[in-house]
Formats: sequence, structure tokens, C-alpha cells
Amino acid sequence: MRIGTFVLAAQFPGQGPGEALHRAVRSAEAAEECGLDSVWLAEHHFVPYGVCPSATTLAALLLGRTRRIRVGTAVSVLPNHHPVALAEQAALLHLTSGGRFSLGVGRGGPWVDLEVFGGGLDAYENGFPEALELLLDWLREPRVAGRGERFGFREVAVVPRADELLADGSAQGPEVIVACTSPKTVRLAAGRALPMLLGMHCGDEEKAEMVALWRTAAREAGHPPEVVEGAAHVSAGVAQIADGPGDATETLVKTMPGWLRQGLDAHVTVDDRHRVMRDPVAYTELLCGLHPVGPPRLAADRLAATAERTGITRFALLVEGSGDLAATEENVRRLGTDVLPLLT
Repeated sequence: MRIGTFVLAAQFPGQGPGEALHRAVRSAEAAEECGLDSVWLAEHHFVPYGVCPSATTLAALLLGRTRRIRVGTAVSVLPNHHPVALAEQAALLHLTSGGRFSLGVGRGGPWVDLEVFGGGLDAYENGFPEALELLLDWLREPRVAGRGERFGFREVAVVPRADELLADGSAQGPEVIVACTSPKTVRLAAGRALPMLLGMHCGDEEKAEMVALWRTAAREAGHPPEVVEGAAHVSAGVAQIADGPGDATETLVKTMPGWLRQGLDAHVTVDDRHRVMRDPVAYTELLCGLHPVGPPRLAADRLAATAERTGITRFALLVEGSGDLAATEENVRRLGTDVLPLLT
């Protein structure tokens, strides 16, 4: 079982962005100190839901401050980036960290980001496969040309090569994972044997169905059984550890709805399409019921149950739901000292 944290750099009501980012950095440092496996960094623009606008930049900082833990993006929003620029950053972080960087990518949403960064709605609706293919080519080939509808350029040299030898003698590029919320994206990831990141709003049954679809599509694409069965998918969730049976839930129900209300309400669609915001209290209660929220034994049992039902043994758990720095650090510590030993 590989337990990591999912860092949104959430700005709670009454807080500034600096406070949210400081808590994000400290929670990541605490995760390494407490023996957790990884830290996964979200990326958002123009909203207090999450105030980290560049997951790769924050990853660079954290990789420099740590020595063991894996740091990944969850996710870098591909329609807002040129895939070559993002792949160059991934290669740089992979090589300079000794192979501790994972690049998670996703389509994001139909937000005003597409207008600001110039990708446009088509990049979100239709351009993800082309952008993903170009990014993968850059991480795997010595020379690359852009030959797609959106990205066209002459062949150029890939510098630095992501698959150069590392200190341990390995020559593999960085891990790439894909955030999947639809069967179409599941099949896209499976066709390239890329592991999935599955969202915290999904229950075990839905995640198990997506894993089954991925395996079927990967086999149909011709990938060997050991690749299909060995794919290291990641399940996102929420973790809050407390001794009393209802204490952890009470903490999150008090704090998360205010953050969700202001954060989700701030999203603006690029084409003014109508959207329905989740009820913040109901959503918080849903997350508390799905994920390791409660005493250590309950938390461990829920993680073990998810692993048994879905086959997923990697977790990215949101630990900052209290909105408080000291409480977040303590929550991370308890994940490492109280929950992790129950899973080994």
C-alpha cells in the first residue's frame, strides 16, 4: 500500500493565498518526515478552491526540499500548456530529482482559463489526445516534430532527454498518469498503458468499473498481461484522523463547506454554459463516508477495502480539510504513524 497526500493549496474563508501555500508546503514536508510515499499537487487558476497555478513549479520547490518522497502533479492541465514545454519541465524535474517526479495530466474543465491562456474551447473538447501524444513523444524520442492539427513544427532535438541514465543506472523517463473521468479518457490512457488518477468524488464501485474498462482496453491495444495487471493507478480521496468516531467528520463538516462554497462558486465557464454547483455540505458528507475519515482503524479498513474492491493500492489523500496549519500537520503525522502501520 502506497499512501500519499493530495495537496490543493486550498484557500479557506478568511485566509490569504500565502497562508494556503505555506500550509501546502509544510504538509508536503511533513509527509516525508512521517514516511508517506508521495505528494500530489493540484493546479488551478483564478479561484480560491486551490491557489497553486503551476503544479510543476511547486513540485520543483518540494523536490528540492525533500530527499525521498515522490512528488507528482495531480494534475497539470494540458489544454493550458504547450505539451513540449510541459514535457521539458517534466524531464528537468525527473533528471534533477533522481527520478522522484511523476507527471499527472488532465483535460481540466471548460473554464475561462482556456480563454486567458489561448487554448480555446476546442483544446478542451477535442485537443487532449493530440497534446498527450506529443508530450509522450517528447519524453520518449530523441527528436520530435509536430504533425498534428494544433501543433505543427519542424523536427527538433529533445534536450535534455528524459530517459538519460540516472544515478541508479536506470534510463526510463518520468511516470505519466492521466486523470480519467469518462470512458473515452479511460480508453485513451489504456491504449498507451498509462495509469489513471481517479477522483475523490468516485466511490469504490465506480472506480472498480473504470479499472476493469482500462484493463479491457489495454488488452485490446495489445499490451502484455504483466503491463495490464501491474498498472499503478492512483485513487484520490480525503483523510482526516481523530480518535472519536465522529470527531473527524465533525471537523470537516465545519470547515470544508465554506471553502467549497467560495471555491467552486468562483469558477467561470469559457462559453457561459450553465453549470450546477454541488451542495457543499452534502458533498463534504459524501466524501467523509467514502474515504478514511475517522479513527485510525476505520481509516485503515476503508483504504484496505478500496484496494480489495478496485485493485488500486496507491492513494492521494487530501489532508488539509481542517484549513488549519497545525491540524493539517497533525493529520499527516497520524496518517504516517497511526494508519500506515495497520496497512503493512
